[in-house]
Amino acid sequence: MRKEQRYRLERDSLGEMKVPADVYYGIQTLRALENFPVSGMKEEPEFIRAYVILKKAAALTNMELGEISPEIGKAIVKACDTILAHNEKFFPHFVVDVFQAGAGTSFNMNVNEVIANLALEMEGKEKGDYKTISPNDHVNRGQSTNDSFPTASHLAILFSLQDFFPVLKETYQMFYKKAEEFKDVVKSGRTHLQDAVPITLGMEFHAYGKAVEVCYKEIKRKVSLLEELAIGGSAAGTGMNTHPEYRNRIIHWLKKETGFQLREAEDLCYAMQSRYGMTSLSSELKNLSLELIRIANDLRLLSSGPTTGLSEISLPAVQPGSSIMPGKVNPVMAECLNMVAFEIVGNNETVSMASQAGQLELNVMMPVMVYKILQSLKLLKNFLPVFNEKCLKGIKANEKRCLSYLEKNPSLATFLTPYIGYLKASEIAKYALERGQSVKELVIEMGVLDKETVKRIFQKEYLLGKKKA
Repeated sequence: MRKEQRYRLERDSLGEMKVPADVYYGIQTLRALENFPVSGMKEEPEFIRAYVILKKAAALTNMELGEISPEIGKAIVKACDTILAHNEKFFPHFVVDVFQAGAGTSFNMNVNEVIANLALEMEGKEKGDYKTISPNDHVNRGQSTNDSFPTASHLAILFSLQDFFPVLKETYQMFYKKAEEFKDVVKSGRTHLQDAVPITLGMEFHAYGKAVEVCYKEIKRKVSLLEELAIGGSAAGTGMNTHPEYRNRIIHWLKKETGFQLREAEDLCYAMQSRYGMTSLSSELKNLSLELIRIANDLRLLSSGPTTGLSEISLPAVQPGSSIMPGKVNPVMAECLNMVAFEIVGNNETVSMASQAGQLELNVMMPVMVYKILQSLKLLKNFLPVFNEKCLKGIKANEKRCLSYLEKNPSLATFLTPYIGYLKASEIAKYALERGQSVKELVIEMGVLDKETVKRIFQKEYLLGKKKA
């Protein structure tokens, strides 16, 4: 027999609704479920965690300032701690779709209702007994969605960055390790995808590492923007309905709960209107993604072949490359990195459009912004460690192939120009290409320079610009 669904009756300013008796959310969350059945995607755990911590800090602050009774404040704090300690049980009750009411009012109320109903239950009261502990009057005391949502957004991104930075650091350090491994592998450089003067494979990989390290440092610089919080601004940045000490005290509790170097916004109206900190971080994630796309493309090109491509490096084989061609192996890890990075570039476009859509005293497009930024960070946190382990770590240099290309490279004639001039060197480069002969052999054969001079010119150190001939 199917168990009959039980309900409780809740009321808000629009009327009454039946809410399933066993859920912790309430009537306003239920309205959001009916109004926004959009994607089925829910808020990221970091964001739920950040919002619950914010509500705990607000309760502690309001108790200190006498804005709510100690009994109610302690019940709210206990509920918040319980949610944070048992997220696998309670996070499923945060059910509002990421595409929701502007500013995030639906999710703010989802958080308020879950905390209030859990607090009521732990106090031996019935869920929905909002005269005893109210989602609006007690859990949301001193707050508006307009200042709590951007504050929770900043905290959630800061939480996510804690796990992201070590992963990104490992990535550029891995490139540097490969650079050291390949430091003596001399090869042809290429500009415009055409043969150019020599470099080493190590130089190429060091440059890849440097690009990622520069992005790492730029993203770190954005942390300071996120440490400035809008909380205390209330509905429009005026601090309406908050105690004069509220801003200072809640920042104190948030610092204690998170360990972050948080501070009050210098201008609360700016903190409500502008999402500059979030868009700046998103832009840096886009810049990182563009670098990763470029590097992944290079790795695919350098490993192309193995018989009809460059094949200067070999990427680790992690799976069969074809359902029809036996023995084929594809650069799947680099391909996946490309697609991850494409997604992040697209996420940044959404964040950018949402940022410019803010109007007057509030940017109401915050929900999609925080979702896209957290998604971008999650994609990178999840995939970069795998990419590092299954691709970067196992890359091998094909030294013989690199040397064979270098010896036939007509651009080596560039090193002759100080001795025989540009036009004569161009002539030799042309002959070398036509005959399939090395520049070094051709210069000696034609009697343009003596063997001793040619030997000095084509020393490895000279070819790499480390020594004068």
